[in-house]
Amino acid sequence: MTKPKKMRERVEPTFEKESKADAEKQGSTQDKRVTNAKAKTVNKKKKKKKTKKPYFLRKLVSRTFYWSLVAGIWLGISAVAFIAWHAMSLPHSSVWAIPDRPPNARIIAVDGELIANRGVTGGAAISVSDMSPYIPMAVIAIEDRRFKHHFGIDLLGLARAMGKNLMAGRFIQGGSTLTQQLAKNLFLKPERTLGRKVQEAILAIWLESRFTKNEIIELYLNRVYFGSGAYGVDAASRRYFGKSARYVNLAEAAILAAVLKAPSRLSPARNPELARSRSKLVLAAMRHQGYISDRESATALTMQAKKAKRYLTGSEHYVADMVMKKASQLIGSMREDIIISTTIDINLQKKAGLLIKQTLSKEGKSRKVEQGALVSLDGTGAIRALVGGREYSKSQFNRAINARRQPGSAFKPFVFLASLEAGRTPNSIRNDAPVRIGNWTPVNYDRKYRGEVTLTTALAKSLNTIAAQLVMETGPEKVIKLAHRLGINSEISNNASIALGTSETSLLEITSAYVPFANGGYRARPFFIKSITDTHGKVLYQRKTEAIRRVVGNRELGMMNEMMAATIEWGTGKNARLKKWPAAGKTGTSQKSRDGWFIGYTANLTTGIWFGNDDGSPTSKITGGGLPAKIWKKYMDFAHDNLPPVSLRHQRSSFALVAPKLVVPKIRPVSPAARSNHNPKSKTDKKSNTTKSQQITETIRPAVELGVSEKKPESILDLLFN
Repeated sequence: MTKPKKMRERVEPTFEKESKADAEKQGSTQDKRVTNAKAKTVNKKKKKKKTKKPYFLRKLVSRTFYWSLVAGIWLGISAVAFIAWHAMSLPHSSVWAIPDRPPNARIIAVDGELIANRGVTGGAAISVSDMSPYIPMAVIAIEDRRFKHHFGIDLLGLARAMGKNLMAGRFIQGGSTLTQQLAKNLFLKPERTLGRKVQEAILAIWLESRFTKNEIIELYLNRVYFGSGAYGVDAASRRYFGKSARYVNLAEAAILAAVLKAPSRLSPARNPELARSRSKLVLAAMRHQGYISDRESATALTMQAKKAKRYLTGSEHYVADMVMKKASQLIGSMREDIIISTTIDINLQKKAGLLIKQTLSKEGKSRKVEQGALVSLDGTGAIRALVGGREYSKSQFNRAINARRQPGSAFKPFVFLASLEAGRTPNSIRNDAPVRIGNWTPVNYDRKYRGEVTLTTALAKSLNTIAAQLVMETGPEKVIKLAHRLGINSEISNNASIALGTSETSLLEITSAYVPFANGGYRARPFFIKSITDTHGKVLYQRKTEAIRRVVGNRELGMMNEMMAATIEWGTGKNARLKKWPAAGKTGTSQKSRDGWFIGYTANLTTGIWFGNDDGSPTSKITGGGLPAKIWKKYMDFAHDNLPPVSLRHQRSSFALVAPKLVVPKIRPVSPAARSNHNPKSKTDKKSNTTKSQQITETIRPAVELGVSEKKPESILDLLFN
């Protein structure tokens, strides 16, 4: 029998399972709720975070703005207080005034041409309308391109400069306008402080309110420093280009404007290449601003501005220094611009300086001579030219007036004049032979002796033995007194050696002492200033004509002119013979050829020339009849060119111009003792005194001058100035 299938157990549904499932379901629901709650919480936090961030920024911004505003207000108050403080330190605006420009002395020649400017500025003021238009254009273009539009302060330029300085991390550019620079130059000290900048800005605004733009640029250009001692555009133009600011071209104007950035470093006299390089930037700025065309710019770039000399050059500056020293004695210190009128002939001055310089450049080294000087005066004593040395830029020492040297035989005319005044004549005979005076034995330059010679020959040939004899015959005291009478003020030793010019003197002194031989016998004190006026024509000094005094008589004057004319015609001064004009003079050579002199004259000018060395070292056989005489001839030929010749006063036309051919008898030389005790009233001398001397006296008369009527002079002035 089969077993029955096992019956599956019936699973009854129970609430336990359900509750478990429900619990699980409920648990999962709760978890979801918890999770959702957490998510909501997180979301809420996120939302809170999201809402907190913009609030914080708003709060930060608002607080920053607030405190910035507060800080700005306080900074503004501080700035106002700072500005007010520095403004209060300035004088009251009611007393503000443009300070006077440092005074300038304009030294002019006899024809009105400028010789030099002297003073702190080194030049005179010049108006904008008178100066080259390129100058203000160039300065505005490179220094302050918005000059015509700002009110004294260029805010845009200041902002641009501050930005560049911040980017560079250092101060590389300033924002000052031309008006600010002018304010600084006029009123303030050169301090780089914030307070000074504030004062500068205040003063700039004041300047803009009081003056036009043209007046401001004019004030600026006439006072700004251009380097090398030049204050003002005219001084700079003359210093660098040798011309007035009126005649400056575009290339030169660009250089002047370029210098303003750094006057000492960019001076054309110090660094010409750097100045030219920056001038190209100036030209570019001018072209960019529309002041010049491309063609003008290109032309200017091809122009070579005249190279500036490092220092002041030219012989006229010796005159300028001399004039300023004398002017201070006449009117005291300068308080305003003045004009000094001098007696200088600028053409003669330049020619004289050129001759001295060229001669020394050419022959100085071979002749072992380094310096030279020249003085030229007319018959009134007016100095027409004066050269104090080879080159002013290298040595400002004026050898024409300050150097004291032995004149050598150039002193002999005073010895011979004293002898003539004692009764001798040009034909008086003396023996050229060895002579001893105390412990001194004079020797002729060529160490030769000629026996019996006339005084004319003795002077023309510059015989030392005869000059020494004449000093002892006449007496040193009389020779000294005569030299002082004619114009030598230096101390002269009281001994026989003065015959050879052993006592020192200056070139101006001894040359002025020759003037009486040229002007008719009257002493003429040298002078070089005629008048001093201010720029409005007010006379501050006017030279008065001095009372003239005759120092050489007609008789002696005629004889001396004839004797010294022989010196040039056939004596030691043959190299000085002029082309047309009658002339006379004397050579001079000191011991060991340390000094070479030639002093000569016509009826028009008396000129002295000296060559030598400052240290007194010997030259290579420089003599008065050599280099000095040759230069004297060149200068005097130039000075008398195209002038009708005039004879020397009281000189006969034929006497002593031809060397006398004397038959010298073979006689024994007179002993030194007998010569020193020689009686000047000897038979030979007596005969000449009673015959030839009388004949000469009777025939001396004023020479007939070409182009001058042969009438009797009405006064002493006629004799002096005709």
